[in-house]
Amino acid sequence: MMLPGHNNLSVINERSPRVPRSRCRRWRRWRQSRTGTAVVAVAALLISTTAWLSLVFSGTTTRCWRRFKDWEGSPHSLSRSLPWSSSPNRRSIPPARFELSSASPRNRSLSERGNGKQELLLNEIVFGIAGSSHLWKRRKELVRLWWRPLEMRGHVWLEDQVPSEEADDLLPPLMVSEDISRFRYTNPTGHPSGLRISRILTESLRLRLPDVRWFVLGDDDTVFNVENLVAVLNKYDSYEMMYIGTPSESHSANAHFSHSMAFGGGGIAISYPLAEALSNFHDDCIERYPKLYGSDDRLHACITELGVPLTREHGFHQWDIRGNAHGLLSSHPIAPFVSIHHVEYVDPFYPGLSSLDSLKLFTKAMRIEPRSFLQRSICYDRVRRLTFSVSLGYVVQVFPNIVLPRELERSEHTYIAWNKLGHAHEFDHDTRDSYKSVCKKPVMFFLKDVMKDGNVTLGSYARAKAKDDLKRKVFCFPRSPPFQYVQNIQVLGYPLGKNWHLVPRRLCCKVNNTGDELRRLTVGQCEKGALSSFTDSL
Repeated sequence: MMLPGHNNLSVINERSPRVPRSRCRRWRRWRQSRTGTAVVAVAALLISTTAWLSLVFSGTTTRCWRRFKDWEGSPHSLSRSLPWSSSPNRRSIPPARFELSSASPRNRSLSERGNGKQELLLNEIVFGIAGSSHLWKRRKELVRLWWRPLEMRGHVWLEDQVPSEEADDLLPPLMVSEDISRFRYTNPTGHPSGLRISRILTESLRLRLPDVRWFVLGDDDTVFNVENLVAVLNKYDSYEMMYIGTPSESHSANAHFSHSMAFGGGGIAISYPLAEALSNFHDDCIERYPKLYGSDDRLHACITELGVPLTREHGFHQWDIRGNAHGLLSSHPIAPFVSIHHVEYVDPFYPGLSSLDSLKLFTKAMRIEPRSFLQRSICYDRVRRLTFSVSLGYVVQVFPNIVLPRELERSEHTYIAWNKLGHAHEFDHDTRDSYKSVCKKPVMFFLKDVMKDGNVTLGSYARAKAKDDLKRKVFCFPRSPPFQYVQNIQVLGYPLGKNWHLVPRRLCCKVNNTGDELRRLTVGQCEKGALSSFTDSL
C-alpha cells in the first residue's frame, strides 16, 4: 500500500529539473533587453550631441547673440525696468556716464596708464567743509589750526551769508549752499540740513576746478593731518571709483546707520570718477531716501547704488565720544593719524590748558612731525621693572611693573559714547578697564613743548600732578613710586621712512638715564632684524 504523500513526492522529483531551464531563458531575455536599452541610449546621446553642435555653430545663433548684446547695451535694457525711472518727471540715469571709456584719461586704470604713477599733491585735493552760520564764528578757529591758505583748495559751505572779519582771508572761502526746500525730508528726529550737507560733493564738483583728483568732506569741527592724508590717498588709484573713510567708534551708531558707512565727521575721501558718477543722479537718489537721518547716510546710500564699497583707513576718526579722550589718544592704531572730530565735546587734551590751547599744542606737534604723530612705542627698564608707553606728541606713561604689549594695545576706557552710554560693549574697538589699584596706575608725563633739531624731534614731557601720590607712598610700601624725583622726560623722535605707512609697525624705543630729575627716551622706526623693544629688553 502506497503512502498518500508518495505520489506527490515523485511528481515533485520529476518536475524539478525543468525549473533551472526556465530561469535561464528569462535571464537571457533580460540581458538582451538591457543591451538593447543601452544601445538606444548611446544612439540618442550621439544624435542629440550632433544636433546641439550644429545649432551652436550655426550662423543664425551667432546673429541672435549679437542682437541680444546690442539690446543689452542700449538705454532701454535697464533704465525702463527701474521703478524710479518710470516717472516722467524725473531724469533717467544716463548709462553712458557710468561706463568706463578708453578715450577718457581720467577713467583709465593703472594697468592701462603704465607704471608711471603720479604722486598726489596737496592742491589736487578739494575740501568740502560742512559748516553752520551760527557756529562759524567759533568753529573757524578750529579750521584755522590746520588749514594752509596758500597750499590747499576747498570751501566752507554754510546755509546763510555771514559777515567777514579780519584774518578771514587765511581761511577757506565761504560758499552758500543751494536751496533744498524742493527735497523731501521725513525723519522725525533729524534736521533737513542733512540734505544740504549731502549735496556739498555735487556742488563742489560743479565748480569745475582744474586738476582735481580727490574730494575730502569733513565738518567745521574736524581737524585734519593733511600730510598723512596725502600719504594715505596716494596709496590708491584716483582714476578709479574710491570711497575711503571709517565707521564710528560707537557700536550703536554703526548698528543704526551701517558698519560699512564712512562717517562724515571723521572725513570722507571720494575720488573724482566716483564724484562725477554721483553727480549724474545724486538729486534723484536722495529723493528716494527721505527717511534717512543725515548727510553721510544719504551719501552712503547713493554710493551703494553704484556698488562701490567702503575702503577703511584706521587713521580717520569720527570720535563719537565724550569726556576724557585719554584712552583713545594714548592707544592710536598703528596707522597714520589723519583726522579727529567732536573736539569740543571732550576734555582738554593736556592738563592746565583750555580746550583751544590744548588743540594749538596738539596741532603744533602734528605739524612738526606729522608722520610719527601719536604713534605708539613700548619699552622697558628691566632693572627697575618699569614699562614706558609713549604716544608721540601726547603723553609718556610710566607703569610701576611690566605690562605686556597686548594689554597696552587696548584702549583704556576713560570716555563714554556719544549717546552717553559707558559700558565697554558700546564700542567697536578693543578696550580695557582702568587700573583700580593705585599701585598699578602709571605716572603720566604730558607734552609740554616740542621742537625740531635737524631731522630729530625733541619733545619735552612734564610730570602731571596726581592726587594719589600720597596713596602710592602709603599703600604701595615698601615699593616706592616710579621716578619719584623725575619731573621731566625728553623724547628724541627720529623720522619715519617715506613708505612706513604702506607696511606700518609699532615704533621701537630705548631708555637713556641722564639724571635724577630727567630721563631721556629715544624713539624711532625699528631696525631691520630687530624683534621689538620688549624682546630686546628681556
